[in-house]
Amino acid sequence: MSDAPAAPVIPGLLELALTFNKIAIASFGGGLSAWSREVVVVERKWMSEEEFLSALTICRILPGANQVNLAVFVGVKFHGVLGAIAACVGLTFVPVLIVLAMGWFYFTYREVPAMKSVLRGMTAAAVAMTLAMAIKTGRKCLRGPIPVALFVAMFALSALLRLHLAVSLAICGPIALWWAWPRGKKEAA
Repeated sequence: MSDAPAAPVIPGLLELALTFNKIAIASFGGGLSAWSREVVVVERKWMSEEEFLSALTICRILPGANQVNLAVFVGVKFHGVLGAIAACVGLTFVPVLIVLAMGWFYFTYREVPAMKSVLRGMTAAAVAMTLAMAIKTGRKCLRGPIPVALFVAMFALSALLRLHLAVSLAICGPIALWWAWPRGKKEAA
């Protein structure tokens, strides 16, 4: 009996679109990365935790919206360009309609005190989702002093010193690449 994980079931184009629509709709108020991980890794098992974290890292470094990049990544994995289109349409179509409606609602009622309270609550939820994602992914990839030091350095450079992401990556990226580069060590079987 083999301990190798079973290959993921390849979703159809409609399933890709509906799944990314579910991610987008469930992420109202923020937390797309957390929901993406929950659905793609835990629920659908389309990717392993490591593959998802690698994909998300690549998507965050590349220009454009992180989650659109992730939808393209997952779509291409299963169905090439058509999969990317299906995943992106699923991720963006309904949310665009909702944002248009909410934009009209906001600009019509923005001075109402209840609207201000709702927005504060949505902000708190978005921050909580971001922290939950950081904790879940941090447990998996922040093992050892070097990854923790790189995390702290990136946080300090981007969040505390407010350096541009490209500058922060130019400083920490080479160190991270040097540390993670395979050195030809053979693993014990």
